[in-house]
Amino acid sequence: MTNPYRGLLPDLPAYACTNCGHWQRWPAPGPLTCPVCADVRNALPEHGFEFVTAKEVDAQVTSHWGPSAVAGITGFGCTPRFGLDSRGWVIETDAGLVGFEAAPWYSAEALAQLRRMAGEHGGLDVLASSHVHGYGALWQLQAELEPATVAIGVRDLTWTKAFRVTWPVDETLELAPGLTMHRTGGHFAGHSVLHDARRGVLFCGDALKVDLDDAGAPVALSAHKAFHAQIPLSHAELREYRGVVAELDFGAVYTPFEGVVGVTTEHVVHLVDRLLAGRPDAGPVPLEELS
Repeated sequence: MTNPYRGLLPDLPAYACTNCGHWQRWPAPGPLTCPVCADVRNALPEHGFEFVTAKEVDAQVTSHWGPSAVAGITGFGCTPRFGLDSRGWVIETDAGLVGFEAAPWYSAEALAQLRRMAGEHGGLDVLASSHVHGYGALWQLQAELEPATVAIGVRDLTWTKAFRVTWPVDETLELAPGLTMHRTGGHFAGHSVLHDARRGVLFCGDALKVDLDDAGAPVALSAHKAFHAQIPLSHAELREYRGVVAELDFGAVYTPFEGVVGVTTEHVVHLVDRLLAGRPDAGPVPLEELS
C-alpha cells in the first residue's frame, strides 16, 4: 500500500554503515556517525565510520536465497558478508507470505524472486522485525513491495528512520493465523519475538545467542543485553523473557542470522532460570546442562 502521505518528508538517499549495515536516510554527502554502532550494544569501527550508498552496496554484494531447516521458511542473505550479515526470513502462511527480519540488501534478482513467491502464495503484505539488529534493508522491501503492514515494537521507533512503521506493536500482534509477535523487551525495550505455532518455531531475534559446532548443531545458549560488551540482562528483564517464552511451544529457533533445529522451550526456560538463580551472566551455557 503506497504511503498516502508520501511527500510530507523529504525523499532523502539511504546510506549504510559498513561496520554494522544499519541504513539511514540522510542529506548528501551522508551521515557522520552510525547510531547503532555508537550504542552500547554494538562495537565501534576500529578505523572510523564509513558509509556507502544503495548503488555501491548493490555493486559489492550478491543476493542468495533458499529453503531453511524448517519447511515453509525461506532465507535471504548476501555474499560477501555485509554489516552484521543478517538474514531475511520469508514465512509461508494461510494468509500469504510474512517477512520477518531482512537481509542487508536485495538485488534485482532477489526482489524478482520475492515477487514470484508472493504470486504463488497469496501475496506478501506483512513485514516485521525483532529489533534494529535485524532490520537490514527493510526499507528497500517497503519501497519495492509496498506492504500494508510494517510492524515494529513501539518502544523501538527511534531506530526506524529509514522506513515507515505502519503498525507500532505494543505487547502482542498476530501477523497471520498462528504467527504472533510478542514483546520481550530486554535486549532492546521494544524487542519482540515471533512465534510460529503451526511449525513450532520461535523467531527469537537477539533474545538468544546460539553457539553452533562445526556441523551447525546447537551446543550452547546465552542471553545478553550487549553481546560485544558482554553486558548481561537484569533479573527483571529475565523475568520478562520467561513470562513470554515459557508460554510458547517450539523446537527450533531462528535468530537474525541462522535457523537452528533442536533448541526448545525447555532449554530456554532452564537458561533463564539458571541466570535468575545468581549473578547475571552473558556467557554461553552448554545445551546439555539445560535439559
